[in-house]
Amino acid sequence: MQQPVEPFWRMKTLEQMNAEEWESLCDGCGRCCLVKLEDEETKEVDLTRLACRLLDVGSCRCSDYANRFEKVHDCIKIDAAAVREIDWLPSTCGYRLVRDGKELAWWHPLVSGDPNTVHEAGVSVRGWAISEAKVKAKNVHRYIIKEPVGG
Repeated sequence: MQQPVEPFWRMKTLEQMNAEEWESLCDGCGRCCLVKLEDEETKEVDLTRLACRLLDVGSCRCSDYANRFEKVHDCIKIDAAAVREIDWLPSTCGYRLVRDGKELAWWHPLVSGDPNTVHEAGVSVRGWAISEAKVKAKNVHRYIIKEPVGG
């Protein structure tokens, strides 16, 4: 009898994953695409319910993923080094969970087999995020939130 094969995210570090594995670890919640405001003195980061102008808030996917760095000057590349340093990633983020040696949630597409479970579980920004393109820059502070939906 053949032993069950462990999923790649349990067997590999973030650095060992290939591009396909890395991309599949993203749960599609869209929370890393929320606009963040950093206090220059304290370095404290406030999260807003405003989404990057490239995020399709219905699908929670980037509308121009291939060109996002050229179109959005402050788009942050989420790679293994960034995941090890960024402390504002949501506690439910697949990259953060693997980094911390924790299990992926039941609703993660790699576990559920369905990319919609992240939305069904209420973890994504679908239904409550607003595109930053619809808000005047001087009003951004009005959209600060404590914690995104889903923890």
